[in-house]
Amino acid sequence: MRVLLTLTAKELRAIFASPIAYAVIAVFAVLCGYSFTVSLFVGKQATLIHIFFQAAIQLVLLTPLVTMRQFAEERRNGTLELLLTSPVREIEIVAAKFLACMVLLAAMTGLTLVYAVVLAAFGDPDWGPIYSGYVGLVMLSGALVAAGLAISALTANQIVAAVASLGLFGVLWSIDTLAALLPYPFENWLLSLSLLARFTPFAVGALYLSDFGFFLSVILLGLFLTVRALARR
Repeated sequence: MRVLLTLTAKELRAIFASPIAYAVIAVFAVLCGYSFTVSLFVGKQATLIHIFFQAAIQLVLLTPLVTMRQFAEERRNGTLELLLTSPVREIEIVAAKFLACMVLLAAMTGLTLVYAVVLAAFGDPDWGPIYSGYVGLVMLSGALVAAGLAISALTANQIVAAVASLGLFGVLWSIDTLAALLPYPFENWLLSLSLLARFTPFAVGALYLSDFGFFLSVILLGLFLTVRALARR
């Protein structure tokens, strides 16, 4: 545990030493703030459901910028080999990078908690969808980070890692549109892989074990593939 905490602290320092982290947070905060302001004062909607969907889309677009450098940059700089030859296990390295990325995304999405405070101050919001919406954002963030790390571990080029991650996330987010064109049971099979279909119940206040299981499976699979990619080298 001490090794994991030390590695996580190291990764956090590396993440927040990069201007990418602050740029990602700034873009996320500005876009969500604009959307919330318009919906509250123009649309008179005392809800965060639309914010959760917008935040989810922004996570799909911005997470590749966070994960792309985690292994690709270290491999390009030659520091990954040094790290792998140190007395730490691959799973500890992967777990530390995963936790560091999750801290960044949690801090980023945590900024939207201000909106819940505003709604509580000026109205009587439905707290069920608010609680479940944040749970959904955490689960979605975990799945995206795990998948992004797996792709980053396979290449030494940050741009390639970012583009490949963005392509994968985009396909998984919008795959339900393709599913609508297919006959049963292929439609249900593709829908079960849709990030949008899995996230929607969280955003509207519904919690299903199947959706928890899906995101946990993606997280575990992504971390497993990342560990195997490191062990293969």
